[in-house]
Amino acid sequence: MAPDLTNAATATKPTAIVASPPTRAYVTFLAGNGDYVKGVVGLMKGIRKVGSKYPLVVAILPDVPEEHRQILVDQGCIVREIEPVYPPENQTQFAMAYYVINYSKLRIWEFVEYEKMIYLDGDIQVYENIDHLFDLPDGQFYAVMDCFCEKTWSHTPQYRIGYCQQCPDKVQWPGAELGPPPALYFNAGMFVYHPSLATYDDLLKTVKVTPPTPFAEQDFLNMYFRDIYRPIPPIYNLVLAMLWRHPENIDLDKVKVVHYCAAGSKPWRYTGKEMNMDREDIKMLVKKWWDVYEDESLDYKNYVAPAVEIEPMNLQPFLEAMSEAGAINYATAPSAA
Repeated sequence: MAPDLTNAATATKPTAIVASPPTRAYVTFLAGNGDYVKGVVGLMKGIRKVGSKYPLVVAILPDVPEEHRQILVDQGCIVREIEPVYPPENQTQFAMAYYVINYSKLRIWEFVEYEKMIYLDGDIQVYENIDHLFDLPDGQFYAVMDCFCEKTWSHTPQYRIGYCQQCPDKVQWPGAELGPPPALYFNAGMFVYHPSLATYDDLLKTVKVTPPTPFAEQDFLNMYFRDIYRPIPPIYNLVLAMLWRHPENIDLDKVKVVHYCAAGSKPWRYTGKEMNMDREDIKMLVKKWWDVYEDESLDYKNYVAPAVEIEPMNLQPFLEAMSEAGAINYATAPSAA
């Protein structure tokens, strides 16, 4: 009688090792058929250049053409189509006409295959590895504080009295006249968050009954996450206007993430003719973006990942308050380099 080899074959069959999909990812947003796809391509290449361990998910609206989708796939992006989200109709004058479509960013809370994500606008570039931000304590919403000094804030009491959270001691908040000072306000071009279906459902319900305001989804997210928002230093989202509004708060040598959101600063449209765009630091940052975008070795098809692992970062300094009680409690970090 022939021996039964079934069990033996099963026992000696090599087991395939399947890598677990990442539970963390970067995510950005793209709409329409314009040139913003260049920004997303640049962002993907920048994330690749700094040696990030995590993918870039691109949440796209249905109006993004197939040609642009293919460009993103060819660059190694994970493309996810989402449906638009529209705010209630009213007579609000948005600070920028296109802001209304940005409410669609709320869909990224539905990406629950990831336990934590870092959102980055398509006009952002990453110049140093920021993977360590994924290790910030759970349960909070992390982002960089904005500035109230631009004329686009002229509708606010902060702008009218000259108060700015970037320099709160310069002009004191007149509590006797205006009541308690406003909550800390973040720029929504970059933030660390937890996808959640419960939060996603509540965001969509809440936005339907929340009148739109000039800064659209940024105002809405500030309202919604006010109680769990924690500021992180401006090196993680350098809004270019900070270079001339609050230069004392910026050290360009330490900046990890640059947000090309000032008028005329989009590198792929840059002419240098708009206000403040002829500054040497702006020219340098625009060139820096193009150096990444035009580097063919960073294209997905050509890229060879370095063998050197980036050392894990000690987050303890990030979690220690810099300032005295009553002042802004930054979460601070040394350079990851």
